[in-house]
Parts: sequence; C-alpha cells; structure tokens
Amino acid sequence: MERNLYFIEAGAVRVFLLTEFEEQTIRFGYKGSFINSLTSFINETPSEFYIEALRKSTIKIISKSALVNMAHENIETLKEYASLLEQSIKQQIEREIDLLTVSPLERLKRVLKRSPNLFQEIPLKYIASYLRMTPETLSRIRNY
Repeated sequence: MERNLYFIEAGAVRVFLLTEFEEQTIRFGYKGSFINSLTSFINETPSEFYIEALRKSTIKIISKSALVNMAHENIETLKEYASLLEQSIKQQIEREIDLLTVSPLERLKRVLKRSPNLFQEIPLKYIASYLRMTPETLSRIRNY
C-alpha cells in the first residue's frame, strides 16, 4: 500500500506494472518530479505498481499523513496540495491519450513535447516500454 509521496532531487525512476507476459512502464520520474502509486495513495488500497530506481537517485519522502496535515495548515499549502493533485490527474489523462494514440511516431512526439529531455534521463528500453513499442522500433522512428 502506498503511504508516501516521493520527490526526486536527483536520478531517475520508473513506475511499472508486472503482468505474466511483460513489464509495462507506466510513468517516469526524474529531477524535480513527484512520484508514487497514486490510486493506492488516495484509496489506501494495495498498489498494482512497482517503483524502480533507474539511476542512483536522491529522493525525499513525505508520508500521506504528514502531507495531509501540512495541506490543512493554511490556505496556501492547501492550494499547493490541490495543485499537486491536479497535476497528477493531468499526467494520468495525458498517459491515457498516449495509450490510445495508434501511431508509434505520434506517441513519441507527444511524449517528447511533454518531456524534451527524456532521452537524457531514461534508458531507451524503458522509453520503448512506456511507448508500447520495441526498442528497435523506437530507434528507427527516433530520427524522424
């Protein structure tokens, strides 16, 4: 069960789902981003996701209870908490659109528009998994 929110000060991580056939990368986090298993965090249910460090990382951790207490201290922290949740929801919706986008090239373009430094932060095989394509396909379309 996810009880924490993680802020990545340095390094890179991925969130992935493990099925009987494959590991499917769902999300990345790198310097300056927050990451966790959002559904588990909100609903206090077991998480279906794993979080793995892809590079040596420095991560700050805040518990859900500490975060909620901070959010309720004053109106400004409550606004920041609401903004964080809104940003997470927006990212989830963008990911859903990515998954529904048929063209591998179009999926790549969408991701690079949101995260132009992705290839500097994340190894190619994980980007390919995130985009639901083979590393060979990603290598081929990367230069278009």
